Amino acid sequence: MMTITYEGRNSIYVNITNRCPCACVFCLRHNKNHVFNSDSLWLEREPTVKEICDSIDSWNLEKYDEVVFCGYGEPTERLHDLLEVAAYIKSKGRTKIRINTNGLSDLINGEKTAHMLKGLIDSVSISLNATNKEEYLNVVRPKFGIDSYDAMLSFAKDCTEYVPEVMMTVVDVVTSKEEQDRSREICESIGATFRVRPYEEN
Repeated sequence: MMTITYEGRNSIYVNITNRCPCACVFCLRHNKNHVFNSDSLWLEREPTVKEICDSIDSWNLEKYDEVVFCGYGEPTERLHDLLEVAAYIKSKGRTKIRINTNGLSDLINGEKTAHMLKGLIDSVSISLNATNKEEYLNVVRPKFGIDSYDAMLSFAKDCTEYVPEVMMTVVDVVTSKEEQDRSREICESIGATFRVRPYEEN
């Protein structure tokens, strides 16, 4: 049985794809198959929108702080399906919805996408993880190449116009204190909040 939704930190996480355009050096997918107490997050196939909604319905969302699109893949690989599911969640109540993303949605989908999140997504957490495009290429290893870093920053800036809460994160094991300070400055210039993410939270 596929793990489409799972519980963690008083949130329900939604695992809709295993596709990702990145191969981050710190990605947990390299050495484990689950997060928190979930079963394996490797999918036999991508679940349909109905299957995702049915899985969400198996939880009493009133007991949780939020629903988070975050599994063993980049959720914006299925952006339109994601937004359809988000609209379904919103139709049932006031549950907060967050996307954890690498920020490469525009490159993945071949168009500007942040405006599509308006009214459906309450929070976006974007992986920054570097202070320049060369280091980003080395750490994140995106298939789109050297232009990926600027595309990620552009997406983050766009999100500040359409999403109430925009956070950018770095993982502690791949950033020094100096890099974290510089990352904070980058986030502040964009209008996003900054967070250092412990590796084991991934």
